[in-house]
Order: sequence, then structure tokens, then C-alpha cells
Amino acid sequence: MLRYLLSRLGQVVIVFFGATLLIYALVFLVPDDPIAALGGDRKLPPDVAAGLRAQYHLDQNFFVQYWYYIKGVFSLDFGTSFSGQPVWDVMKRAFPVTVNLALIALAVEAVLGVFFGVLAGLKKGKWFDTTILAVSLIVIAVPIFVLGFIAQYVFGVKLQWFPVTVGGNLDFYHLLLPGIVLGLVSFAYVVRLTRSQVAENLTADYVRTATAKGLPRWRVVIVHVLRNSLIPVVTFLGADLGALMGGALVTEGIFNVPGVGGTIYQAVIRGEAPTVVSFVTVLILIYLISNVVVDLLYAALDPRIRYA
Repeated sequence: MLRYLLSRLGQVVIVFFGATLLIYALVFLVPDDPIAALGGDRKLPPDVAAGLRAQYHLDQNFFVQYWYYIKGVFSLDFGTSFSGQPVWDVMKRAFPVTVNLALIALAVEAVLGVFFGVLAGLKKGKWFDTTILAVSLIVIAVPIFVLGFIAQYVFGVKLQWFPVTVGGNLDFYHLLLPGIVLGLVSFAYVVRLTRSQVAENLTADYVRTATAKGLPRWRVVIVHVLRNSLIPVVTFLGADLGALMGGALVTEGIFNVPGVGGTIYQAVIRGEAPTVVSFVTVLILIYLISNVVVDLLYAALDPRIRYA
């Protein structure tokens, strides 16, 4: 196990530096001058522009700039945005909101997706299975912004079960509807993935053996079928956590949620490269850590898996 952890740590380090270097290069090597853009229609005085370039190390070569950035990341100093606001302060406001939103979406797709997927797998070929497959296919086919507007109109305007927009109200009740919308597409994938795995494992030899021994039906399903069916599902959920964090832009825009997606979008519009790179770096770290946790969960789900 220790050797495996060290191996995974080495992979995480390589991927982290490679991904951050690529993102940093894509953002900072664009032909536009971000300092000149700060002045808008009026050109900044030369001494002011020179001072800003020195402050953000834009007068240095690319690798020197990247070194200063990585040095700041490890000291939790993400610098200052071009608007003069510390990027760390912006993160402290935006990330907790999106984390809560992503956890609601992850709970929806994990709990409900596995539940309906298991039922569909147990009733393969029957009307319930056909209905679940049809509904999940519709959810996958419809764009997320269409699902968001439909949910907003039906449950917010017509039924008035949920608030139409979030705004400054960041409690669980206000984030519930956008969280459900964010997790709908992934929920459909989890349902179909769980259903196919359960239907396949029901015909396995070890299931027939367990049934022949007289084990109760519920024990066969939970202990033998479900446990072996969850390995690809957990893999998908671990990878999807990072996608939920970074892919909440559309959902946050529809429901006016002041989270990571909206902040990155505004930073891109304003040309605030330090903010964009810093947010993407944290998203990369979340993605890498979640995948390491998923790999460690494999051994808990399937004792046959050994990391030696």
C-alpha cells in the first residue's frame, strides 16, 4: 500500500506541474496586453504601466513568471487580481458556494442514481427498466441550460417550491434546485452505468452459487451484486467531482449563484489572468485528490484488489 501511495503521489506531482504549466502558458502567452487593457479607452501612463508589469512579473520571461506563481501557490499566496483584490479573498467567497453546490449534485447522482440503477438492473426488460432508460436518455440529450430553465420555470415560477434565483442566499434550501439541475446529467449516466453492471453481475457464477446456498435475495443483491457493480460507478463519481466543480458555470449563471464558474467567467471577460490561473489550479488539485481517493476505495469495494 505504501509503495502504491508513493507511486500515485509521483503521478499527482507530474500531472499537477504539467497541467498548471499548460494552463499558465495558455493564459499568459496570449497576444493581448492585460496591463494595457486596464486603462480601457485611455492609455495608462508609462510609469504606471511599468510599475504594474513589475508587480506582476510581466517584465520577466515566462519561466520566471511561472516560478513566482508556483512559489505563491505553495505558500497559499495567489497574488492580486488586476482589479487590486487578493485572489485568495475571492476564492474564500466563491469556492465554498460551489463546493456545496457540487456536493448536492454528487449526492443526487450517487444516491438516487445508484438506487434507480439497481432497481432497473433487477427488473431488466420490464416496464420500469424501459422507463428509466428512456428518462435517462432524454436527460442526457437535453442541454443543461434547457433543463435549468425548465426547472426554474416549473418549480420556481409555477409551483413556487424553490426560489427562482439564489443571489446572496447561500443556504441549503436556495442551493437545492440548482444542485439538482447540476447533477441531472451525471445522474442519468450513473443510472445507466449501475443498471448495466447490476444486470451483468446477476448472471455471474458467484451470484448463482450464493443463491444456491440459500442466501436471502437482499443479501445476494447488496453484498455480492451491488458491491461488485459499484467499482466503475465510483470511478465515474470520482472523476465527476472535478467536472462538477468546473462545469457549474451554466448552472450558476441560470440561478445567479456567486460561485467558481461565475467568478472564472467574469475574470476571463476582464482579462484577469492571475484569477483564472489560480482558480483552475485549485480545480486541478481537487480533481487529482478525488481520483486518488477513488483508487483507495477500490480495495474497500473489492478485497481481491491489492496494491503491492
